[in-house]
Amino acid sequence: MVEVTETVWIPMPDGTRLAARLWLPEDARTRPVPCILEYIPYRRRDRTRIRDESMHPRFAEAGYAAIRVDLRGTGDSEGVMLDEYTDTETQDGVDTIAWIADQDWCDGSVGMFGKSWGAYNSFQVAARRPPALKAIAPVMGTDDRWLEDIHFYGGVLAGDNFWWGTIMQLINSFPPDPAIVGGRWREMWRQRLEAMTFWPNQWLQHQTHDDMWRRGSISEDYSDINIPVYFFGGWADLFRDTPFRIARNLKSPLKILMGPWAHLYPHEGIPSPQVDFVAETLRFWDQYLKAVDTGLMEEPPFRFYLQESAPPAGYHKARSGRWVEMRDWPPQNLSERIFYLNDGSLGEFAEPGDALNIRSPQTFGSAGGDMCSFAIPGDLPADCRIDAAGALCFRTEPVPEPLDILGQPSVSLAISADRKQGFVVVLLVDEAPDGAQSLISRGFANLMHRNSDTQPEAVIAGEVMRIDVSLHGIGYRLAKDHRLMLQLASAYWPILWPAPEAVTLNLSPGQSVLSLPVWQGGESDPRELPRPGERPAPRRSCITEGSMQRSVTTDLMTGEQTARCFIDGGVFGPVGRVRLDDTGTEMTDISDRIYRIHPDDPLSAAASMEQEATFERGDWNVRVRTSAKQTATATAFLMEATVICWDGDELVFETSWQHEIQRNGM
Repeated sequence: MVEVTETVWIPMPDGTRLAARLWLPEDARTRPVPCILEYIPYRRRDRTRIRDESMHPRFAEAGYAAIRVDLRGTGDSEGVMLDEYTDTETQDGVDTIAWIADQDWCDGSVGMFGKSWGAYNSFQVAARRPPALKAIAPVMGTDDRWLEDIHFYGGVLAGDNFWWGTIMQLINSFPPDPAIVGGRWREMWRQRLEAMTFWPNQWLQHQTHDDMWRRGSISEDYSDINIPVYFFGGWADLFRDTPFRIARNLKSPLKILMGPWAHLYPHEGIPSPQVDFVAETLRFWDQYLKAVDTGLMEEPPFRFYLQESAPPAGYHKARSGRWVEMRDWPPQNLSERIFYLNDGSLGEFAEPGDALNIRSPQTFGSAGGDMCSFAIPGDLPADCRIDAAGALCFRTEPVPEPLDILGQPSVSLAISADRKQGFVVVLLVDEAPDGAQSLISRGFANLMHRNSDTQPEAVIAGEVMRIDVSLHGIGYRLAKDHRLMLQLASAYWPILWPAPEAVTLNLSPGQSVLSLPVWQGGESDPRELPRPGERPAPRRSCITEGSMQRSVTTDLMTGEQTARCFIDGGVFGPVGRVRLDDTGTEMTDISDRIYRIHPDDPLSAAASMEQEATFERGDWNVRVRTSAKQTATATAFLMEATVICWDGDELVFETSWQHEIQRNGM
């Protein structure tokens, strides 16, 4: 039996109280147990309730207290949230752990886990070394907020800075639940709304690697982490490089598991195969919170899924492949294979020749999908042939035997440009015998950051530069008779925001190289990972079916291209209107994301997002509507956004923002 407390209040030293949901083994109050903490802003009472119940009750069944805490200013917690990963958030996490350790149901040992935001603050809180925190299990998060986050990719402004910022614009507008906080819910709601800012603006104020991004990046000093870490990630997720950095730099006990998954917990993982995340982490928690020798850490610490070649598709339910494991990173049986970028070919030897040049259309990237897949149709990269005409293309001969790629490929380019500002895009592609082109990995580099990511330097037109591009980590088997292909481009919309002017890149054949990490470990026979078992059906009812539209269209009269993603249900897909059976709350979440650009004009780029969400239960009827738009001139980014909130038919709050941010090497 598990004892569930819908809301417990955790007092912070300044008097603010954080709301939490608690699961306890039935005898925990007389026989204290370790506690497992998840600490995120996504509303434990409703928005993550179903997901939480796939994990936390199972931890309690296994003899742990499990607690799911709303960050300050989110869900039903008091106070306001002014940004992601603030010092206040981290300190609240430290104080929460101290409170947990002091409860009569806790034996003084705490573990912490979370996906995405929860992975970030698991690292960040652990770096503060709270005495009761004994181990962490981050899932799909980063050690470095500048190198690997939704804001900048390779020092280039990411479209996701706008998109994810608008998602948070909506979430930041949500009220607490009156069933939990009582009649003061409107007062708490107004306090949040009046403190709101438009986060994409404040993030875009920091266009270089400054203290904003160093805050909360454990890469600044890996030695701050002195407790065991079990990191989980996925090749279809955004955070694919962190495992390789922490494998090289963390000195505390470490395990890494990288599957084929999108931005989902492994037990929900798509593409499959799925792994029972709870069962796997229980071996970790038992080892470090209960001092039970589970044998987990005697196994090779690094396990990666090597995906087989697959036809390009915007969605994969499953990926064939195999697990490989190793005791060291990098392992001895990982070799570097060099290919020279010759005229149209990737060769073992340099072949100098006449200069090659490319000015990509601003629409290059339309087949790119999203940088971070949520396992919904259309968010994985499509056939790279769609864009290939806008790039310089280099190919190997068909490989006579399968080629296993594991780690981070890289490219070193001898390149020049005809504008003072621009970037380079590198796509590593699997070309099948029938010509289909599947993306393996990709990487980007801001030319103005070639010497420093803190002091951008203008490009000198025509001057040859050495630009090193690190591609995202991957585990991938290139099939026999397939070709390895490299595409080189100067635009990548809408994943990257365009440079102010269209840029022509020039490359001399034989002077640039692709470095490929090739796994030569052969077949291995690792421990079979636990598969998710049958669990009770979620206590959720579908009121109306959701829908989704995703398209890229071209206006044949003007040439303008429009990419649209409409979802009735939220970022995880067309869920529609749902009712939580336990609480009676009904919810909706509708978004309409549109990107527009003309192939010849980078200043025509425009991103917009319209969203609406509701919460209804009895006489509680809340509706929130947000809108946002981003454009740019040659010298500045322009942003405008609105938030409108209703309680029933009553307009409760309305605000708007307009921002102009000077471009700084972007």
